[in-house]
Amino acid sequence: MLKFFVSFICTATFVTVTAQPKQPPYTRADTLRGSITAGRAWWNVLKYDITVQPDYANKHLLGKSSITYKVLQDKHANTLQLDLQEPLAIDSIVLNNKSKLNFTKEGNAWHVQPPQQAKGSVQVIDVYYQGQVHEAKRAPWDGGWTFTTDSLSRPWMTVTCQGLGASIWYPCKDHQSDEPDNGASLTMIVPDTLVAVANGRLQSKTSNGKGTATYTWAVVSPINNYDIIPYIGKYVNFKDLYNGEKGQLDIDYWVLDYNLDKAKDYLPKEVNSMLQAFEHWFGPYPFYEDGYKLIDVPHTGMEHQSAVAYGNWYKPGYRGRDGSGTGWGLKWDFIVIHESGHEWFGNNITSNDLADMWIHEGFTNYSETLYIDYLWGSHAANAYNAGIRRGIRNDKPIIPDYNINAQGSGDMYPKASNMIHAIRHSINNDTLFRSIMRGLNKAFYHKTVDAAEIKTFFSKSTGFNCNKVFDQYLTTTQIPVLEYYTSSSKVFYRYSNCIKGFNLPLLLKDKTSSIKIFPGEAWKSSNITAAQSALFNKAAIESMYYITAEQKAAN
Repeated sequence: MLKFFVSFICTATFVTVTAQPKQPPYTRADTLRGSITAGRAWWNVLKYDITVQPDYANKHLLGKSSITYKVLQDKHANTLQLDLQEPLAIDSIVLNNKSKLNFTKEGNAWHVQPPQQAKGSVQVIDVYYQGQVHEAKRAPWDGGWTFTTDSLSRPWMTVTCQGLGASIWYPCKDHQSDEPDNGASLTMIVPDTLVAVANGRLQSKTSNGKGTATYTWAVVSPINNYDIIPYIGKYVNFKDLYNGEKGQLDIDYWVLDYNLDKAKDYLPKEVNSMLQAFEHWFGPYPFYEDGYKLIDVPHTGMEHQSAVAYGNWYKPGYRGRDGSGTGWGLKWDFIVIHESGHEWFGNNITSNDLADMWIHEGFTNYSETLYIDYLWGSHAANAYNAGIRRGIRNDKPIIPDYNINAQGSGDMYPKASNMIHAIRHSINNDTLFRSIMRGLNKAFYHKTVDAAEIKTFFSKSTGFNCNKVFDQYLTTTQIPVLEYYTSSSKVFYRYSNCIKGFNLPLLLKDKTSSIKIFPGEAWKSSNITAAQSALFNKAAIESMYYITAEQKAAN
């Protein structure tokens, strides 16, 4: 998701360190939502089977969430914590199609009282619920249902819920660390004049009579809670095949009927070039079993796994705009590229805690640079990546506090992307860098991760300890300063305005010469030639690395 794109394109100058807003006190509700509580720790979700019947006229939802789970502990808490946000409410909960369970409500957390269950056993609870929907006011930048109309005034419905959480529309264990191991299904009962689409593959369509039809879709892969999404409207379908690294990938396009001709002309070219570039850099598309889809939506777009939401008006750029200000962002469809990039980072590799959403957004933002590199080369990619810095605000750290469902700064997009690009420049070996990108998606295939695992993988792969580089850009608002001066045939250099131990190596080069230096907090020196001396140029250094270069007077 590009939640902060609008602020990017409106920011025209670099920002250094600003006063950080005071953190409001955390509440018990924050802890219940954002941490692995005792009521969450003892059970692991295996599958969600969700059934919903949205009432478009009355903005009401009737639903059932069947949750298959495995018991992880011999003796466990007396409660099982479910999450469902107001104004929806749970009516009843049934265990294994037999026993009705008691429960209490604490804000948006529902404490269910099951009997003690044997470790390793598999259980099923059916959670029946209903109520008025929570509507998204500015989808996808806030969460909830969108009940709107298409341009012909026909009903059009969908959901967005990243950050706010899937519990805004169905009962679940609403924590990113627990994806359903065996996938999920979504059944939608809708007016028979409309078509219902969701993640994965269509399992069945049934005409119910009385003006309704039932559609069931399912994925077999693990999936983020917030990625399970209904799309309901006057959709038509066309198909394509992509010959990829794991064989033939099924591609489906579900578009509003009046968009069919332009969609056929426009979307396959964008999708095919995306798949070529991303399979090159990241490895095979992670969900061949579930296929790949683009689906028309009334908002700009979202990364819903195997069912990417598309609302970019069938035009290059981000609704005609270029966040980098360089022109390179107008040569490709931003939503197709960015939201599909999340299939690798966000959907394949998922952060355990919302605080580590930079893993989703930073790498996916960087996928834009890599896409440009694949099609137009390193010069264009470098220009684009430097251009998106105008969206960096340095308002607060990218990583906020853990275990309270907090999101850090929107800098998780362009600043984290520039961090990755700096590490790539420092490595100066694209064969190695590509192996790291592909290695991440192989090592953490269909897994949830912590930031420490990503940092460790980079450090082992690059051969130098990257931890302080990640910490610098993710946990502070300081822009490191490279201080340098030349004297005779030597260059002297050090880092300032940075955390202790910041150690990003710098490879400086042009067409004829290069030099690699390893600055630290203390002054160091290297012997240089006249050609190498010319590489110590403020503009050239800053174009490659998100640092400030300051030339000092020679001693």
